[in-house]
Amino acid sequence: MNTPPPRPSFKAQMHQAREEAIVAAAGRLLGEKGFEAMTLDDVAAEVGVAKASLYKHFAGKDDLCAAAMVYAVDRLQGFLQNVPPGQSAIERLQALLRWMLSLQLSDEMPLLLSRNSGLAGPLRDCARYQASLQTASALITTWIVEAQEAGQLNAQWPPDVVLWALLARSADPLPAMLRATGQYSDARILDWAVETCFGGLAAQAISAPAARAPGCSPAPGY
Repeated sequence: MNTPPPRPSFKAQMHQAREEAIVAAAGRLLGEKGFEAMTLDDVAAEVGVAKASLYKHFAGKDDLCAAAMVYAVDRLQGFLQNVPPGQSAIERLQALLRWMLSLQLSDEMPLLLSRNSGLAGPLRDCARYQASLQTASALITTWIVEAQEAGQLNAQWPPDVVLWALLARSADPLPAMLRATGQYSDARILDWAVETCFGGLAAQAISAPAARAPGCSPAPGY
């Protein structure tokens, strides 16, 4: 008979709960302010603890923000594993993009950061983040290949091109810009963001824009 593991002490449970709250707060602030502007003072104020308490959990800002990015990719893994199996590959990819953009509208951090971000280096050295991102990327790539084989995505593009195009949309400014106008509901904004993305990725011929005569101004929308 297997003996169940001992239940963590109340103190250990409180320590874990506070650490999770700190990571969640860091994630929100990363989405709202970005890595460079966010400070540990901001995180402490968000959680309602002394700044010194943060150092009981994390060595510093880089360590904390890397943990927040690991949490973000773990959430992605959870989403991917819970997509209804009856959906087609293109429906799964559309649901993924809609979910990523919905996180942005709730001020969650993007899954990918700018290459110029000060957090890029710590993330390269974070084995857990890299492993989790690679696992998620492999599954998404499988869906992309399925959609290409079904004629739902442009098969002329390498799957990794489509993969990174989709992941990059998690930081797309379009939803926030449309919300700022105050004219559209979040649901409609997400509809448009998904439609404009996949309308450009669909399996169809892409025409080159017509040449303009010298001196002519571009038409509205260019």
